[in-house]
Amino acid sequence: MTELVTLYQQGAVLQITLQRPEKKNALNQAMYLQLTAALEQAADDKSVGAVLITGSSDSFSSGNDLADFVAMADKPEGLAPVMEFLHRLAAFPKPMIAAVNGLAIGIGTTMLLHCDLVYACPEAKFQLPFVDLGLVPEGGSSLLLPNMLGHQKASELLLLAERFNAETAYRLGLVNQLVNVDELQHHAMEQAEKLASKPPLALQAAKQMIKSHRQMGLSEVIDIEGREFATKLKQQEARAALAAFLQRR
Repeated sequence: MTELVTLYQQGAVLQITLQRPEKKNALNQAMYLQLTAALEQAADDKSVGAVLITGSSDSFSSGNDLADFVAMADKPEGLAPVMEFLHRLAAFPKPMIAAVNGLAIGIGTTMLLHCDLVYACPEAKFQLPFVDLGLVPEGGSSLLLPNMLGHQKASELLLLAERFNAETAYRLGLVNQLVNVDELQHHAMEQAEKLASKPPLALQAAKQMIKSHRQMGLSEVIDIEGREFATKLKQQEARAALAAFLQRR
């Protein structure tokens, strides 16, 4: 069976790669479980000083696998694997760097809000299409984006839900730097190695201090979003929107 999430440690940097290129690295339940396990492992492993997350082939992540997501919502445990991953991601204590090598849609964008450094190739595309799918923002984005960008710009991204390019992501501060795709992984690894080489206790304390102003209430917001998301996912409006999207695709 092909691994959907692969781990590779280079020195003190653990690289997590989404490995579902035929689906543009769309996340399914198995991937959420594997990602949560990888973050738990990295948090507890003293040999890991930083984490680099990226996607295989030409995409970071095209978002949730919508068919899998609907099936997951109909199970007794619901979206528990997703929620566990989001909480683990939000509370991850070590530096996390993202290398965005293409599409970053839905969770592919909201995941970046929890990373400390984000590098993207100029061809990368971003979108938060939740409302268009009859759903609501997730991953703490309804709190984090207004705090980062202000109410109007966050509303533009979350309510209009239009796709935006890497230059816009950089201008908004969602991306630290644009790097040519053939140099992206190397550059992101270099930056991760720089962070991993620093005194770990001081580094983690500094990260916690930087995030402290926005961490207050974040866990609760993620839960509120998750409950509303699960409710919307079961309603006819979302089912119709998702069915139309899947038919178009």
